[in-house]
Formats: sequence, structure tokens, C-alpha cells
Amino acid sequence: MSPDVISGLGYVRISAISPRVTPADVDANVDEIIKHAGTAHRDGAEIALFPELSITGYTCGDLFRQPTLLHAALHGLERIRQWSADIQMMIVVGLPVVLSGRLYNIAAVVHSGHVIACIPKIYLPNTQEFYDLRWFSSGRNAVDNTILLADEIVPFGTDVLVADANDPTFTIGIEICEDLWSIEPPSGKMARDGATIILNLSASNDVVGKASYRRDLVRMQSARTFTAYVYCSAGPTESTTDIVFGGHCLIAECGEVLVEGERLILEGSSVTADVDITHCVQERLNGTSWSQEHSDSSFRVVQIDVTRSIKIDVRRKIDPWPFVPANDGDRAERCKEILSLQSTALAVRLKRSRSQTMVLGLSGGLDSTLALIVCVLTAKKLGWENDSIRAISMPGHGTTERTRRNALELGRTFGIMFSHIPITDAVNAHFADIQHDPQLTNVVFENAQARERTQILMDMANKVEGIVVGTGDLSEIALGWSTYNADHMSMYNPNSGVPKTLVKHLIAWYASESTEDVAAVLHDILDTPISPELLPAKDNGEISQRTEDVIGPYEVHDFFLHRFVRMHDSISKIAVLACLAFSDKYSQSQILHWLGVFISRFIANQFKRSCMPDGVKIGSVALSPRADWRMPSDASAAVWKAELHAISTSLHVD
Repeated sequence: MSPDVISGLGYVRISAISPRVTPADVDANVDEIIKHAGTAHRDGAEIALFPELSITGYTCGDLFRQPTLLHAALHGLERIRQWSADIQMMIVVGLPVVLSGRLYNIAAVVHSGHVIACIPKIYLPNTQEFYDLRWFSSGRNAVDNTILLADEIVPFGTDVLVADANDPTFTIGIEICEDLWSIEPPSGKMARDGATIILNLSASNDVVGKASYRRDLVRMQSARTFTAYVYCSAGPTESTTDIVFGGHCLIAECGEVLVEGERLILEGSSVTADVDITHCVQERLNGTSWSQEHSDSSFRVVQIDVTRSIKIDVRRKIDPWPFVPANDGDRAERCKEILSLQSTALAVRLKRSRSQTMVLGLSGGLDSTLALIVCVLTAKKLGWENDSIRAISMPGHGTTERTRRNALELGRTFGIMFSHIPITDAVNAHFADIQHDPQLTNVVFENAQARERTQILMDMANKVEGIVVGTGDLSEIALGWSTYNADHMSMYNPNSGVPKTLVKHLIAWYASESTEDVAAVLHDILDTPISPELLPAKDNGEISQRTEDVIGPYEVHDFFLHRFVRMHDSISKIAVLACLAFSDKYSQSQILHWLGVFISRFIANQFKRSCMPDGVKIGSVALSPRADWRMPSDASAAVWKAELHAISTSLHVD
């Protein structure tokens, strides 16, 4: 994929670097900073962040009172400034600076041969192993708002932001270590005034359990402020007289940790990630609390011309399966929680409607199997026996022996009330009534079967004082892959918030918790091709109608769905990210074709979602017209298709 296309994603590449530090050896420390900054620049970084007091080392103690060390620190900053003259990258370093008779712990921002801003630390820890107040003054008490450095007057203070003059969404706020630990971290106010990137220069020591606490602080502050939060802490070569520093470096974005480095590395450590400030802005647009935040616009903004690097790769994880946790333990916990949410919702609906029975169509496919599992868990939650579940197998023109057998086995192994009602004769009679040739296997042929099944289910629910439990999943709802007023309809649908890629894992997890005979049938269902089975089977009895052969793989459509609805990405960004995420599995032309299918079907099928049954929300993506997704049923897909055509041209895909 060309650098122009990747650079067009608009990511900002940031390196957080914890170099080897020798306390009080400024020249050696500056050498390390310049060496690592050069590597970051060659790697395409727009920002290189170093730890708190990285020019001198954090652990100099009373040496901070020595003018020799303080002058050396300024000389070290001057060396970095001069070195940066031909470097189109922002370098942020820490050092002690004297101003108006006070010593400050500051972050200096260096860009293209200039020190453009100095931000002092506000909150100074002064307990247990920390003695910052012994040497430093809080930036809150600064009387100066500028400082003279290298014959240039530089903005100084806690009220300074740095922004790209050509892109106001690229705005940086800086806080130092303990500032993040405060009740109201300064980064909150910075974000309210437009900062999308927060840099934290830190010297947080390591004790047992502290790393996970720091990680949570960074992650949650990025979530609260809708920012990319970059944290960089001093490393283990600081003085270990009484404490040890781990060199903890991590980058989080809107509540998600993008990358985290290994700690306690003697040679120094670093992390690099591409942060998506467009995502931060979009999250703010979608956050109702954000629009109600008050800003007094008290920050001074230093504007510079930021040159974006040409990138040949993407330095952030692009998860092909955003709905499925990669870690086995996390996935198991997620599956358990989802099934609990589904069964609780269904239990409440049964109690409120005074229903005695759960009625569902059991096809032997994935979705109806998941619905059955939810019904079993619901019965257990309510203290009901499994015979409160009435499952009906309704084989028709396209039903294969495999799915028919699996439906029967589900009924037997789960111990539910199971009925077998063939619909072929009823559907043929209906064809005769409407004068349809049954040899014409078109949409009439398919939908008549689906509607006959729904009629049986609805009438049976009335008969047994129950409700029809829906089976359609979130992916089918997004694509409109259902027959209107047939499998599209139910009295309550616990699957409506579960995407297809997660359905398989829910069933697999339940199988792992089940008896051997239950697990056996569940695993065979997992291995069965996804199909509505509305067209006649092949001569050998195998399924002839495979859903993914028609619309494309569900894993790709779920990726599109997450990026379109949850991330609010543009079509061009979705296309590029999908091509990168599935590069080892599908061609670009396939992916772009399926994206066209997604756009067309998602926009055109809102009319089905506008009257969809109640169903529980499970994750961050849901399509209920009453809660999460509102759009006109007659919207046009033209602008999205035009953008898809443009990116296809850029990727040289016909």
C-alpha cells in the first residue's frame, strides 16, 4: 500500500522514550536523548517524549541547588535545540530551570531549532520517598509568563498549549508526573480547551502493583478527556539509593492502551504508536457530556507548522475482530457476561409479560442455537424447568439432513419441549394460492418459507401462553439479512446486540462448560456453513445457499460495522484499515467489493431496523431505533459510494 494512502489516515506518530540516564551527567544524558530522538525521527515520529528531568536525571537531590548543574542543564537544552534545527519533529524533555528566584521542574518543547514552550510542574509530591518541595516551586505560583532562552523569549507557564497552525485538532497539552495523580489533573482543563494529545513526563518509581495502577490512571484519563495520552517515566539507571524506576512507557487513546513497553530494561526502553486524533475529536462530538463542558479559554496557544511524516506502515494494532477479545481468559469472561446479560433481559421480559413459555424456531444453525442457550440460562435464572422452552424445528425446501439432525439433538440433549413441524406442504399450498411456480426459486420462494415459520411460532406462542424468542443477530440486522415480518420479527430478541463473530465464541464457550453430549452437537453446529437454507440442497444433500458466498465474510462485515457505527470512521479510512487488517486473507478488490455491499445493504435496510423488536443492548454497537441508531429509512448511500469509488481509485482497484 502506498505511503500516500497510509499517511492519508492522518495518524500522529509519537515515541515515548526512557533512555539510560546518569544522574548529574548532563552531557551523557543529552547524548542519549539526541541518539534516541534521531532514531525516532528516522522512524517517522512527529513527537519524541522523554521523562521528567531527563537532562539531569530525576534523582539528583540537593545537587539541584548547585548552579553548576543548573547551568549545565541549560547548556544541555541548548545542545538539543541546535541539533533539532534540521529535524521536523517535536522533542519534549525535562530539566530544572531557575526563574525569578524560584526553581522549577519543567518540560521544554523543542521544534526545528527553537524552544517554543516551557511548562512547569504543578503538583509536587512531598511524602515518603518524594521530596520535590525541598527543591522546586509549583508552576501554579509562577510570577513570570515568559523565559529567556538562547536569546529567544519563550512562553512559560501552566497555561500553555502547543498546536499545529494548519490543523487545530493537533493540539498538545503537557503535565508532569504527579499532576496526573491529582484530584483534578490539569489535562482535563487542557482537553476542554482543545488539547487532543496529552504528554506526561514522569519519574514514578516502581513498587509492587504500582505499574497496573499507573496504567489504569493513564487509560482512564485518556477516556475521560477523549485524548491520546502519552506517558513516559524515568528508567532503572536513575539512582537506586532507596528506590528503583522502571522506565514505564505507554500510550493510550480514548480509554484503550495502544502500546505499553517493557519495564526495568537497563539499556533503556521506548514505545511508538500512531495515535488517531480524528478519533478523539469524533468521540467528543458523540459524547453528550463533552458538549456541556465549560471552557474559559484561559490557555495561551503556541502555534507552529508541524510537518507530518511520510509513513510506510501503521504503528497501531488494527484488530480484525474488534468484537472478540484476543486473550482466552478475557474472551471467556466476556462470553459469560454476555450470556448473563441476555438471560437477565429475557427473564425480566417474561416476568413482566406474565408469560409461561419461551417459543423459538430451532434450525440447527448458529443463531437459533445461541437463542436456545439463552433460554436455558433464563429458565435456570427464573427457577423454571427446561420444559418451559418450546423449540420447533420447521424443515422446508432447503433444510439439509445435517441441520435437521442437529436441531433434533439439541432438543434431546437440552431436555426441552421439542416439536417437528414440516412446512413444505403448507408453503406449496401457499404458492398455489398466490399462483407462484415453485420451480422459480426467487425471493418469493425464499420469503414464503420464512413467513410460514414465523406464523407457526407466533400462533404457538399464543397457544402456550408464551413469547416468541427472536434469533437474528446484530450482523444480520446491520445487513438486513432477514425476511421482513418473518425471522425479522419476534416478541423479544436477546441476540439483537450480538455480532456474528461473537456468536460462535459464545456457543464454543458454553460447549466448554457443558456435558459431553451437549458439547458434541454444539461443535458440529459450529462447523456447519452459515445458511438460511431457503433454497433446495445440492444433489449430495449439502447446503447449496451459503450466506457468506452471497454477501461476503461476516468477519469482514463485523469489522466494517464496528468502524462505521462505533468508530464513526470515513469510508476511505475503513477501506484502508480493512485492507491492512485482512491483508493475509483477502485481496483488496474483495474487501472493497464487500465494503460496497455493506454500504448498500446497511443504508437500504434501515426500514427493517426502524420496526425491529425489543432486544437487549450488549456492547458498544447496537442498532435499536429507540436507543442507539436513528436514521431515515429512505436515506441515500450516494456520498458513501462516491467515497468508496475515490479510495478504490487511490488503491488502483477497479
